[in-house]
Amino acid sequence: MADDLTLQRGGETLALRKTETRFTARPQAPEVISTLAQQVTAQCLNQIPVGSRTEAVLLEFEVAEASQLTPTMDRTRDRPDVAFVSHVYSLVDNPGTLVYLADDLTIEFAESVSQPARQALTESLGLGDETPLVGLDHAFIYRVTREAIENPIKIANRLIEREDILAAEPNIVTHSAPSYRPSDRYYPQQWYLNHHGGPDLAPDSHIAAEQAWDITRGDRSIVVAIADDAIDLNHPDFQGIGKIVAPRDFRNRDGLPLPERDSDNHGTACAGVCLAEETGEGIVGIAPGCALMPLATTGYLDDRSIEELFDWAIERGASVISCSWGASAVYFRLSMRQRAALTRAARLGRHGKGAVIVFAAGNANRPTQGEINEQGWTQNILSGTTKWLSGFAAHPEVIAVSACTSLNQKAAYSNWGQEISVCAPSNNAPPGIWLQETGYVNTAPVIRKSLLGKGVFTSDRSGDRGYSPSDYTHGFGGTSSACPLVAGVAALVLSVNPNLTAAEVKAILEKTADKIVDPESDPQLGTRFGQYDGDGHSKWFGYGKVNAYQAVLAAKQQSQVPLSVTRRVRGRNERQIAIPDGDANGITSPIRVRDRLTVVEVEITLELDHPDWGDVEVMVLTPEGETVMLQGRGIRGQGLFRQSYDFNNTPQLKRLLGRSAEGNWALKVCDRAAGDTGVLNFWQLTVGLGS
Repeated sequence: MADDLTLQRGGETLALRKTETRFTARPQAPEVISTLAQQVTAQCLNQIPVGSRTEAVLLEFEVAEASQLTPTMDRTRDRPDVAFVSHVYSLVDNPGTLVYLADDLTIEFAESVSQPARQALTESLGLGDETPLVGLDHAFIYRVTREAIENPIKIANRLIEREDILAAEPNIVTHSAPSYRPSDRYYPQQWYLNHHGGPDLAPDSHIAAEQAWDITRGDRSIVVAIADDAIDLNHPDFQGIGKIVAPRDFRNRDGLPLPERDSDNHGTACAGVCLAEETGEGIVGIAPGCALMPLATTGYLDDRSIEELFDWAIERGASVISCSWGASAVYFRLSMRQRAALTRAARLGRHGKGAVIVFAAGNANRPTQGEINEQGWTQNILSGTTKWLSGFAAHPEVIAVSACTSLNQKAAYSNWGQEISVCAPSNNAPPGIWLQETGYVNTAPVIRKSLLGKGVFTSDRSGDRGYSPSDYTHGFGGTSSACPLVAGVAALVLSVNPNLTAAEVKAILEKTADKIVDPESDPQLGTRFGQYDGDGHSKWFGYGKVNAYQAVLAAKQQSQVPLSVTRRVRGRNERQIAIPDGDANGITSPIRVRDRLTVVEVEITLELDHPDWGDVEVMVLTPEGETVMLQGRGIRGQGLFRQSYDFNNTPQLKRLLGRSAEGNWALKVCDRAAGDTGVLNFWQLTVGLGS
């Protein structure tokens, strides 16, 4: 008989334990959430989003005594406004990690299973809403309906016993945790970009940014997604024409990923390291000329949230995706859907070239994948032989980043292992990990020696909230800081050679990295992994410390000779169209191009008449379905507006280089604010073509 105390995950079976006083309920509809939270005879602890759909919310409840759990769950399950009720679990081998059960299930069938047989089986189990899992043949996602007689864990365990089922996984929700805990060390300069020596600074412990900037400071057509808690878009470091692209708050389901909670400070610091604009004030990121896609995550790592995050990024043009976080778990294996989401982004992003995905390795001073004999932990939360796994950092198509110090040594906290791709300079501090039940705890044994190394100076949340009272912090660090630094170098690489695939970018970063060596033993575990094996790889440093100049130089040398324009085609649509007031759908005006040659140049000219230009957004829609923003709402003026857009003044258009020109192009104009109406008079498209 199927049980609900083992979990199928990435080909492994993990042991579960039910919590004694907690359960979750999913409301039938969003409008009953507040009523349900008040009427259930238990304390409502939390609202847990599962993806970003409004109705996909779990309410977490806690009863006063363990004896009340089952009857309270039964009464809640019988309510007509409740779609799903489940126990809250913990993983036996992951103390401090709670597991919440969503109401969907992923099943991979044997190739021989026909569609009618698949439908008959799933319907008999109370599964509905079949959705193919893109990237994995014969795999489908199902919703567990009210007709199901068992929960998703039991159903998965029952299915996995069948010969015609290759895999079955329920969607579980766990808390995400930032990889960084800031220290209070101050340092007023960005030594990690370039320095010329000084106290606690080893020679060449920077990443040679100034030499790289002689070649490129980044291009607006290269968009870096910073996926984190929130980003302060009002900060002076993130201002500039075309700087912000496709912002998204997955927690609040809107386009304003701004800090709200006191703890929403991490993403702003990461974005500063990577992308702070060169303004003459504040700081400068490693890739100041590139664009920022700010993404505020839900804070949870269920399948839907990961899919929505990475799909949003690649569908809206992210070239690089920087993730300074991981699971709040000792051992976290990716589900099929999570693996598929990362693989999809790494292979299909950037129109088949792949988005470069960069993950922080973590700050526990533990292997990204391996075993440690644990002793001396607070509350004895870990003891004996313990398996460690950072599922996201261990994904084979991800760039996993460890941290080194201003002295070119291993940062004491940095995770390590065979999965590390490169390292980058950051601060030095004792290792630790954030677990849901304990909060932040130092890993054991305690390090007694002093830890030398400078902190990272970066952007901080504006005003007196944040890591410091000012708009900047002197003490950022962790692999959280190393990760966006590498992501920014990847963005510089793509700025000089956008034709590179994600795999080629990773290979360039590894090949051009500096082989720093640390002969000292680890101050906590006593290991010595600061040397390189026959393949040039170190468990501590990967293939070495990232070198921005050498990476950009190699990418430039590898770039192809640009195509020359053989001829130009021009289309013009002079049909006047009224622009509806306050309508986000706007109007579209088409132009057909019948030539199959490659796009080398693009120029778009338009004329419209509107009493308030600041109400209007203008976009071009390409034959491949991509949307490129030409004009946002930042412009001021009224009356007749005439403007031309090309690669020089609108770098986002460079994303169209090398595409086929054939098909239907369209200009889209939207009036985003009520009160004034206008008209599009005409627009013209000129495409330079190469063979």
